[in-house]
Amino acid sequence: DYPMIDHVGFAVSDYERAKAFYAQALAPLGYKLVMEVPGETNQSGFPAAGFGIDGNPDFWIGAEGKLEKPLHVAFVARDRAAVDAFYQAALAAGGRDHGPPGLRQHYHPNYYAAFVLDLDGLDIEAVCHAPE
Repeated sequence: DYPMIDHVGFAVSDYERAKAFYAQALAPLGYKLVMEVPGETNQSGFPAAGFGIDGNPDFWIGAEGKLEKPLHVAFVARDRAAVDAFYQAALAAGGRDHGPPGLRQHYHPNYYAAFVLDLDGLDIEAVCHAPE
């Protein structure tokens, strides 16, 4: 069984600032900065940072510049406490509230999530699908 998506990435307006934000915001979910690719060796010509769990960089940011359209990325949280910790860490890192931790039963009865706008206003979410 393979995951459907291997990795996702998008451009940010301030690479170093965004890298610090995501390192702090995603730490409660077990994500760490796994690798960086210098601009001179990256296909885009800009540096990129890959975050992931267990050495697998499946979430990337690049220094190409701020996206012009909204983007939404949802990260899996192992439990509801991790969703809560993500929310607090993201706010402490400079993110803005876009929906505090709680059940979103309009998706399904156990959909527990929190939403934060990152430093560029992109919508990031942590979600736990497990019952309490």
